Amino acid sequence: MEEIEIFKTENVSVIEAQTRGEIDIQIATAKNYPRNAERAVANVIATISRDKDLAQSCVYTLPRAGKEISGASVHLARFLASEYGNLRIDAKIVEIGDTMITAQAVAFDLEKNYAIRTEVKRRITNKNGERFADDMIVVTCNAGLAIASRNAILQVIPVTVTGRVYESAKKMIIGDMSDEQKMLKRRKEILDGFLNTYNVSESEILALLELETVNQIKETQMLTLVGLGQAIKDGDTTVAEAFGRTTASTVAGDTKKKVADAIAKANAKRKKGNAPKPAEQPGDGLTDAEKEMLKKESEQQRLL
Repeated sequence: MEEIEIFKTENVSVIEAQTRGEIDIQIATAKNYPRNAERAVANVIATISRDKDLAQSCVYTLPRAGKEISGASVHLARFLASEYGNLRIDAKIVEIGDTMITAQAVAFDLEKNYAIRTEVKRRITNKNGERFADDMIVVTCNAGLAIASRNAILQVIPVTVTGRVYESAKKMIIGDMSDEQKMLKRRKEILDGFLNTYNVSESEILALLELETVNQIKETQMLTLVGLGQAIKDGDTTVAEAFGRTTASTVAGDTKKKVADAIAKANAKRKKGNAPKPAEQPGDGLTDAEKEMLKKESEQQRLL
């Protein structure tokens, strides 16, 4: 009797088989055409050095609990990933809950066979606990996907590579500060940008930076403001969160108090300066002998 041998086969879907095949091909291609990390970094730095707007998009700054969190932005991560090469980036929304959305991203270094998965949660309710409208939920999802992708990319690419590009971007943002006029011009550009784009006043900026006058805004503070502006653009934060604005007012609460205190102090000084001086008494500024003589003359005139 003929024996029949039975083989067990795994149930692999067509889509899964295709995905495996695509990844295998990409890995083989990456091995055949390895990246040149030095050339990639040089290309990114050269491009950033020619475009100030691109350089400004490469950094972000977030005020958190009285401190500043700064680093490479989503745009820098994407730009660096495209030049670095042999990376596979994938991002998707894995959950839309009642109050939060969850974005997930995977960065796969095909050449080194090394992958990182990151998740980011973003709130979809306002301060009153009310759920966002559908269009705002879509915007929040897009922001979450971008942030998750950035986090994954920057964990796959070596920090030494990212650091060199990041420092070059910061130098380009600040620009030439060799004299006072150039610094004043650059500072005015940044302050006018906040006012025209986000309707943020100088008082709000000074309150955020904990400074008293605009003249105290130097290179470090300029870099902070540029990074904050990029964070607002990318959806990492909002104008209200950054400057402490409430829903009932468009001006930061702390700024209101500081402005009110400054006005009160100015008024007090003005009143003190305008106070009437005491009437000058006869004999003021005379010596004792002259005062005595004046006194005697007065008595003689009274007797006459």
